[in-house]
Amino acid sequence: MSQMFAAMSERNYRFYVTGALLSNIGTWMQRVAQDWFVLELSGSGAAVGLTTALQFLPTLFLSPYAGLLADRFDKRKLLYISQSWMAVCAAVLGVLAITGNAGVGHVYLLALLFGVGSALDVPARQAFVSEVAGPDHLANAIGLNSASFHTARLIGPAVAGLVIHQWGSGWAILTNAFTYAAFLGGLMLMDAGKLIRSPRAPRGGGLKQLAEGVRYVRQRSDILLVLVVVFFVGTFGMNFQMTNALMAQQEFGKGAQEYGILGTAMAVGSLSGALIGARRRSAPRLRFVVGAAITFGVLELISGLMPSYLTFGLSLPLVGLAAVVTMTAANACVQMSVDPRLRGRVMAIYMMVVMGGTPVGAPLLGWVGDVLGPPWTLIIGGGVTALGAAVAALVLLRRKRLVMSPTLLPRPHLNIHHRHLDGVDR
Repeated sequence: MSQMFAAMSERNYRFYVTGALLSNIGTWMQRVAQDWFVLELSGSGAAVGLTTALQFLPTLFLSPYAGLLADRFDKRKLLYISQSWMAVCAAVLGVLAITGNAGVGHVYLLALLFGVGSALDVPARQAFVSEVAGPDHLANAIGLNSASFHTARLIGPAVAGLVIHQWGSGWAILTNAFTYAAFLGGLMLMDAGKLIRSPRAPRGGGLKQLAEGVRYVRQRSDILLVLVVVFFVGTFGMNFQMTNALMAQQEFGKGAQEYGILGTAMAVGSLSGALIGARRRSAPRLRFVVGAAITFGVLELISGLMPSYLTFGLSLPLVGLAAVVTMTAANACVQMSVDPRLRGRVMAIYMMVVMGGTPVGAPLLGWVGDVLGPPWTLIIGGGVTALGAAVAALVLLRRKRLVMSPTLLPRPHLNIHHRHLDGVDR
């Protein structure tokens, strides 16, 4: 099997990634439909931003505890619970929208409840990858996960646009509820005996164990740099469902189908970036992560300056490519260097930083779109992302004497229990 698809040689990973692909298609359909539905109900960019904020708010508060659960308990069982929870939330919102009984308040509430399930799901799913793929294929599996996610991003928005146009937003949301069955089915078909189990954290002393994860991250200035970079990318850069909806409807006067096409255009670049990441066999260099984040911010800023729907759509593949290259490299940096015993807690912190800033960034940029116009959501978001990543690198370089050129160590197959004082093993 080619290097790009090496992780597919693992039977359990094949079930995992196939189920995830189908489920992610539904998730992208709901994301597009939910934002469009709120925009139809309210006509407000701020309302769309608030919906996004509520969906990601639980991540900010629950991720540390969810990460501890992932380190303590069977990750596959946790995924059964979280995936079923999100399926129910999607089904309820879809039915309410189809029957004409959904108001903005219902969307807010169900977005928040959906976010609770997502907050519990993400750390377990991130940590579970190493159990289904194994240490030898971890880098490739991370890249293929990203490819699966962005293949779904290529398909989901386009399908959602057609479904919304023909039958309405509710049917696109309801479809997502049924796609969770694919992921749950993949979990059921796995061979539990072939899972490469990570050491479990002991029960009891929860606060102490949470503090252990935080202390580990604080001692790793290399991981700290990655976290600061992805904070700016996630908070101010990765708000495309909202910004594309505003640009399509309010800036260019287009409908749901054209909005879906924008998502597909971005996904073309995103998928290319994910496949590039899948070829990686080792952790990326820190300077690559920082450089990719700055490049992404600049490209997003430029996309906000595009004068027409056509030129804006043509700019999105490059934006998607840079975004995914940045996030895949950052994820690989952390996953491939972390102590397996702490992987759930560290990945929970990572996802809390990536997604937890959305409750701040999305409403702020939604307000910017209402006051200054939709293009400014991209101009300001991209500018802050690029500047933040550059300043973070300079500050940590000065304070921690962080070496930017080496890759993050140790690798999963090495002895993890070294001290990390400046990002390089002693």
